[in-house]
Amino acid sequence: MDEPISPEERYPAKYWHLLSDGRIQCDLCPRDCKLHEGQRGACYVRGRVNDAMVLTTYGRSSGFCVDPIEKKPLNHFYPGSSVLSFGTAGCNLACKFCQNWDISKSRSFDKLADEASPEAIARSAEHLGCKSVAFTYNDPVIFAEYAMDVSDACHAHGIKTVAVTAGYIHEAARREFFSKIDAANVDLKGFTDEFYFKQCGAHLEPVKETLRYLCNETNVWVEITTLLIPGLNDSEDEIAAMSEWIAKALGRDVPLHFTAFHPDYKMTDRPPTPPRTLIKAREIALQAGLHYVYTGNVHNIAGDTTHCPSCHSDLIVRDWYEIKEYRLTRDGHCPDCDAAIAGHFESFVKAYGRHRMKVIPS
Repeated sequence: MDEPISPEERYPAKYWHLLSDGRIQCDLCPRDCKLHEGQRGACYVRGRVNDAMVLTTYGRSSGFCVDPIEKKPLNHFYPGSSVLSFGTAGCNLACKFCQNWDISKSRSFDKLADEASPEAIARSAEHLGCKSVAFTYNDPVIFAEYAMDVSDACHAHGIKTVAVTAGYIHEAARREFFSKIDAANVDLKGFTDEFYFKQCGAHLEPVKETLRYLCNETNVWVEITTLLIPGLNDSEDEIAAMSEWIAKALGRDVPLHFTAFHPDYKMTDRPPTPPRTLIKAREIALQAGLHYVYTGNVHNIAGDTTHCPSCHSDLIVRDWYEIKEYRLTRDGHCPDCDAAIAGHFESFVKAYGRHRMKVIPS
């Protein structure tokens, strides 16, 4: 049974309509949850109270940290800068392999220990010298109203905003949400609908729609992450098909990150992803014509490094999340052949580094 929604959890939500049978339908994401009085949606943070939809996690966070931007991962969005990261609770997908399941699958809001207004978050990011604020740890589309207000506050202070998301969102909400976002890392979990349905309780096409929209109709900087799970979504044919689709539908300049799975949540029967799988996936994606392909969650300097797609020079050499060498010009060109490198860049002085710092906004 759903937990009762307390008065302090009842922030007015957008994206819903009343059905003829008296239920309310949530129009935020393709789950289209239909709710009776007092019920919560599949994400658990959007619910019905008195014939209206409410968001139960507005202004409440599961924690704040300052991270390197490369940890999102975003390798072409002000490399070396720091980002103030936070999330709430809940998720609108049901991934059996979730690596943040203690937050995203939480049914107890004891996790939401930190309270912060949008203005407090923006001021904290400015005080801490962060270039951006990231909505992460759980999917920000389910707390869209909160994330959009934080974005407005951040932009007023000259702070960028980043969404780390699975991209599972309906068109109307998608347009409004991403109009407030400067950069996104979209988790493309696999490239078959069977994988999405069986392992995530979702479908592939809405995610492809989000990616097409972001890359072709907005100015949002986009990078993609795919967690490769042994025996489920790591076949060479699937990786080739996905890479070819990205190159054709989204563009060859969209960075793609292949990251290593480790057994967790409801998927402890699979082994960790071998490094050679990630290295081979990177080779396949490069052969498909993608310019920027990375490996993650394994130690692989070549797979962490940004190379010039024209002359193949090493431009940003990374060791995990630490930048060892930075050779891009201020406006993002290769110093050897003057080729433009896709992304957002500025004068580079010193990288934030690979450490993480927990903070409490005030």
